[in-house]
Amino acid sequence: MKSSKLLIAILCVGFATISSYAQRKVINIPPPYGYTRYEADAYGIYLRNLHLKPVGSLVKLHNGSVKGYQDGAHAIIDMEIGTADLQQCADAVMRLRAEYLWHSKQYDKIHFNFTNGMRVDYNKWAQGYRIRVSGNHTSWYKATGEDYGYQTFRKYMDQIFMYAGTASLSRELVPVSTDDLQIGDIFIVGGHPGHAMVIVDMAMDKLGNKAIMVAQSYMPAQDIHIVTNLSDNRISPWYIITPNTKAVSFPEFYFNINQIKRFK
Repeated sequence: MKSSKLLIAILCVGFATISSYAQRKVINIPPPYGYTRYEADAYGIYLRNLHLKPVGSLVKLHNGSVKGYQDGAHAIIDMEIGTADLQQCADAVMRLRAEYLWHSKQYDKIHFNFTNGMRVDYNKWAQGYRIRVSGNHTSWYKATGEDYGYQTFRKYMDQIFMYAGTASLSRELVPVSTDDLQIGDIFIVGGHPGHAMVIVDMAMDKLGNKAIMVAQSYMPAQDIHIVTNLSDNRISPWYIITPNTKAVSFPEFYFNINQIKRFK
């Protein structure tokens, strides 16, 4: 009898370990019943394969403290966010896009605009140029040697976070309809403040209805996390988009369905 109980205990621990391991990536979160993931482009594949922190992890702020509101987070992306209050909502969207492009060595596609309209290319930053800021005026100057390493890339992103936001990012993106929805598309309201959230996975049913999984950062800067569906815990963290959907209410923000855009 004791040996049987021991075997059951070992099996339970084994299943728990497997279950925890299965949540290591976004793609391991199962879609709602009747929905199937469909083919994604390279950026979509990158987002689907983002690593998650262990089940039960708490969303933390840039200073290491625990965020007061945890109910809106289903899972946390395992990516450092720095120690300054920089990587907020639009910043997290830009970070994920830039990380994908940097790791795939598409350096020429890494560029974002400051709020004043200045286009800031990563290639120029990596070539040793830095940005002089005087009021609302910004300009390049040569400061150091060429360096395409990751630490230089992260410093570039911190500079972007400092002088870009939802207002500037929204102007860089193009509108998309729900008929053409893709992983990587962005719910965004440009403003001071606005908000931005990115679709990190999608699935579809036989009728063409879409299930989306969405991630965000927020204010102050905090871990990027997949948001919970507080309205329907049966399918959380997925949200269903149908031809009749007019708006989507996430835990900390509300978007009209026409407020979805995409990187060009």
